[in-house]
Amino acid sequence: SAMIVRFLTKRFIGDYEPNTGNLYSRLVHLEGDHVAVQIQDTPGCIQVQEDCMQVLDSLSRCVKWAEGFLLVYSITDYSSYQSVRPLYQHIRKVHPDARTPVIIVGNKADLLHARQVQAKEGLQLANELGSLFLEISTSDESQGVCDVFQYLCKEISKLQHAGSTDRRRSSIIPRPKSPNMQDLKRRFKQALSSKVK
Repeated sequence: SAMIVRFLTKRFIGDYEPNTGNLYSRLVHLEGDHVAVQIQDTPGCIQVQEDCMQVLDSLSRCVKWAEGFLLVYSITDYSSYQSVRPLYQHIRKVHPDARTPVIIVGNKADLLHARQVQAKEGLQLANELGSLFLEISTSDESQGVCDVFQYLCKEISKLQHAGSTDRRRSSIIPRPKSPNMQDLKRRFKQALSSKVK
């Protein structure tokens, strides 16, 4: 959630309510062109729990229409790192084409004193899964976050321009309804007003 807000607004707000699967739209400058991008903030951790099937069902609906993925974990939370592989495997079940871009992102690189996941572990996992790996700090600066989203957009764009027959998929699978920028603004106001108090 923090990465998406940082990308959309260049601001960092550390306190968030649990993500609710919000969908946001943005025009991205990509090699001289304006590209309309939809970003969905999805539930992340796949754990053994009673509502696991409900989480997977919800996740599957998000994954079906998506053309690229960022799997984000916190370098200060080993369990978030452990959830990356099952998420990746779930994505590959829905998108068996290995060309669908997946980038693994280690976040909170500014909190080295609290690190639980070494950079070499993130890199090793990405190599095993055939993904790109990046470590960033969402709170420190917005450029790393923008670079991650820009790179993902470029990879998706390459696939779309490759003239593959998979292009039909985007017209067959309906994308989620309208983006929710009003909700993003509401969340900013809530976060800012709680800090002022």
